[in-house]
Amino acid sequence: MEDVKTYLDAAEKRMDEAVAYLDETLSRVRAGKANPKILEPVKVEYYGSMMPIANVANVAVPDARSITITPWEKPMIKVIEKAILDSNIGITPENNGEIIRLNFPPLTEERRKQLVKDAKAETEKAKVSVRNARREMIEGLKKAVKNGMPEDAQKDGEEQVQKLHDKFLKKIDEVFAAKEKEILTV
Repeated sequence: MEDVKTYLDAAEKRMDEAVAYLDETLSRVRAGKANPKILEPVKVEYYGSMMPIANVANVAVPDARSITITPWEKPMIKVIEKAILDSNIGITPENNGEIIRLNFPPLTEERRKQLVKDAKAETEKAKVSVRNARREMIEGLKKAVKNGMPEDAQKDGEEQVQKLHDKFLKKIDEVFAAKEKEILTV
């Protein structure tokens, strides 16, 4: 006979993963400030395998509006530049033969609103994941009652998962509010 803790632990793990995924996704949203995380999805070919830029060059943020990329090997400049152009990060690289510079222009009001809308959509996906985890746990508890779990334990489990659900939705809202503030700050 299963106990409520097993279901709660599984639901909490899934809810925590939803928040972590949201946090990671929103960290890649360009908010007018230079953030090296936007380069994470960009891969370059290096000795026959695809590598992140950070594995073949030094990525630095000298100021709030630019990123510099210093390749460890000179021939990599063209490869890195092409990979950035081919990616959809929306920044055109400038290279002086030794380093590649990415300058982040200030965002327009319209673009800021669009970024907030995109962040809100990602937030809703995370909330749906949390709700699905709650629903699946409640369904699991109902099946467990048929297999011999006391109904009181099921009701307690449902109350606990609801509290867990509320806690994670609040966490998701806090992550979104912080990102929204960052995007809208001029």
